[in-house]
Amino acid sequence: MDSLRRHSLLIIVLSGLVVTLAMGLRHGFGLFMEPLSSDLGWGRGVFAFALAIQNLLWGLAQPFTGALADRFGAARVVVTGGALYALGLLFMGISETPLGMTMSAGVLIGLGLSCCTFSVVLGAVGRAVTPEKRSMAMGIVSAAGSFGQFAMLPGTLGLLEWLGWSAALLVMGGIAALILPLGAMLRDRPSPRTGSDISLRAALDEAAGHRGFWLLCLGFFVCGFQVVFIGVHLPGYLFDNGVAVQVGSTVLALVGLFNIFGTYAAGWLGGIYSKPRLLSWLYLVRGVVITLFIVFPLSPASCYLFGIAIGLLWLSTVPLTNGIVASVFGVRHLSMLGGIVFLFHQLGSFMGVWLGGYLYDLTGNYDVVWKLAILLSVVAAALHWFINERPIERPTQREASA
Repeated sequence: MDSLRRHSLLIIVLSGLVVTLAMGLRHGFGLFMEPLSSDLGWGRGVFAFALAIQNLLWGLAQPFTGALADRFGAARVVVTGGALYALGLLFMGISETPLGMTMSAGVLIGLGLSCCTFSVVLGAVGRAVTPEKRSMAMGIVSAAGSFGQFAMLPGTLGLLEWLGWSAALLVMGGIAALILPLGAMLRDRPSPRTGSDISLRAALDEAAGHRGFWLLCLGFFVCGFQVVFIGVHLPGYLFDNGVAVQVGSTVLALVGLFNIFGTYAAGWLGGIYSKPRLLSWLYLVRGVVITLFIVFPLSPASCYLFGIAIGLLWLSTVPLTNGIVASVFGVRHLSMLGGIVFLFHQLGSFMGVWLGGYLYDLTGNYDVVWKLAILLSVVAAALHWFINERPIERPTQREASA
């Protein structure tokens, strides 16, 4: 028992460190939009499109990287992702054309993130801990990603101001390379096959026929739309409205700081209360927070309050959403099924970041996208209300062969 407990703790710690680096580096990309676009003579739509491709490929690759992690363990997948992430940042720092930026910031980093973020590492965590502690463990690892967003953002801004955007990205590539040794130590043990296990094809068919699974996917689309639009375009939105750049970076840091408490609390509450109902309330409150932010006059104080409030709700969806997948379908194919749900999150991310840049270049403001984000909060709250997290009933081996 002590050996299993130590193994579980090691998986949680290593997973937390990997997510801290991966999400912490990514959280600062929005700071590069204005200086990079101005220096290279691009509209914001070019950089926004590269990040949109990043989020899209991250999602499209996630079911496949998740399936590989389910089959072979998370270590190899995370190491591969760390290498792609580091290379993407390095090439991003030397890119001077829209194509180069799309291939580096979009393709390489998108594929890298699919290997070393939530679906892969939370699948490893879900297999390593007991069911009664699963939601809490996922909340702890998700909170580590939030800590990375808080702790690394000031460093990203410091590098940007000290070295300029190109050299800052090269240094960030070196930091991303730390994921490789951490991933190599992540000795995740794939769930042993038992007579009651179902095949990958059967798991896909089972999920495809489950109404709650599709409602969860659609709800996670909304989450992706909102958080990536805010994460990438908020600094530019504040800059356009005369708010100092330092205020924008502080707001994103506050999002990361309070996200630590929000994700931990969500994981804890998910072990006590209905996870679908918690998600419904979370999305409703998120819509209220966004509404208040765009209705009241902008000031540093209102921006900081927004960062605190939205931070509490930022990644709180992650342990609850992955917890529902584990509760309903079990952990045998958790990374793969969680990856499919996350694909919808990234489709939403693509729409949020791309639409934000496209409509800004078209209209000169973000008004339509803010209103759409509020409307989608109501839609997501309604979708999650009808999800049942009761474990799916499967015939026993004897019943199946009868």
